[in-house]
Amino acid sequence: MAGMDDEPSDEDRKAWSAELEHLRQEHRDLDAAIEALLHIGGMDALQVQRLKKRKLILRDRLRYLGDQITPDISA
Repeated sequence: MAGMDDEPSDEDRKAWSAELEHLRQEHRDLDAAIEALLHIGGMDALQVQRLKKRKLILRDRLRYLGDQITPDISA
């Protein structure tokens, strides 16, 4: 993996891109699962809360990986 001041290698970018796509799919799947739980009514509030928490964790990781692939020019 690249160092702090180094440009990420093509290998790093490919690995991050693959992880990004995997996490995006998982995020979409969680959306669908939450929607299904809410739609069927007798929802398990704890389960919905856990799924939403996982979505937040995924969102943070997606943002981090996105920043690694396309870093802010002004930084």
